Amino acid sequence: MAAPTRLCRCLVPLLLGMGMVAAAGTPGTSGTPGTGDCGCSASRAAGDGREAAARRYSAAAAGGGRSAGRGPMVAIPGGVFTMGTQEPEIQQDGEGPARRVHIDSFYMDQYEVSNQDFERFVNSTGYITEAEKFGDSFVFEGMLSEAVKADIHQAVAAAPWWLPVKGASWKHPEGPDSSISSRMDHPVLHVSWNDAVAFCTWAGKRLPTEAEWEYSCRGGLENRLFPWGNKLQPKGQHYANIWQGEFPTNNTAEDGYKGTAPVSAFPPNGYGLYNMVGNAWEWTSDWWAVHHSPQDLHNPKGPSSGTDRVKKGGSYMCHKSYCYRYRCAARSQNTPDSSASNLGFRCAADAPGPH
Repeated sequence: MAAPTRLCRCLVPLLLGMGMVAAAGTPGTSGTPGTGDCGCSASRAAGDGREAAARRYSAAAAGGGRSAGRGPMVAIPGGVFTMGTQEPEIQQDGEGPARRVHIDSFYMDQYEVSNQDFERFVNSTGYITEAEKFGDSFVFEGMLSEAVKADIHQAVAAAPWWLPVKGASWKHPEGPDSSISSRMDHPVLHVSWNDAVAFCTWAGKRLPTEAEWEYSCRGGLENRLFPWGNKLQPKGQHYANIWQGEFPTNNTAEDGYKGTAPVSAFPPNGYGLYNMVGNAWEWTSDWWAVHHSPQDLHNPKGPSSGTDRVKKGGSYMCHKSYCYRYRCAARSQNTPDSSASNLGFRCAADAPGPH
């Protein structure tokens, strides 16, 4: 791949927060933790065309996947909850205002889509991910071998721990010399929004809306930071796979994992869902926007168009000192064809019957 001379879209909020970039229509901030762990990709052209192609492909291939790709799902009861927060930690992300949202009942994957799940999909359909087509994907430097790093001569200036790695893909998360053979129960990574849509459609599912995702994340609790409450480590126990130590130089892995964890690791939330925060960022179906109506909403689906898609939950690279996004209200974005070594997804499905 040619050196990524264009700005990674996910890093725009980081640079705004540092006062390094001015973007029309985007409010600046001062001293806000950046998006350094958000996962990024050099901007790809013709994203809309690829999105349509992914939908056509997955629709055509859907016949055999509805049972084979349907992992365990949890019935999420309909209800009303407070989405967002009146005390946003990262202003430019549009975490507020808090608003009352009505959600109809639906189903949510109990776990993030795993490497094993995704391999089943690929073996069934022959699907090729966008990272494989482009020939590269972004990987966190701390996960790379010295041999791979020796061949890389450019990084993202504002986040030098993100390196474009040739041959990095879901099968080879840290480049050609890596394998998922011992991580089949870990979340699949390097999957673009378009790839996630293809998988969900094959499995007879769909991506959750941002509102559904956040409602699921909260697990029946109101106005809490995390899926389990406000304290990060209740009674000293780790409830999520995030960064411990000093980012990006020292990961003590006190929670047991330097990189991703199995999709069934850590206690589930009140709805029985695992790893809603930490581990891997998760795509949602919504287009990205930072301004939200404070009025009551029913099953909101976000803007009708946009350039980026919303992702939620943070990842194993999140640390409060610079990317405090492992909160249910936190959010970030990427272009639909972006992929990275901390970005995955889980699926949702409609409940049967009228809504």
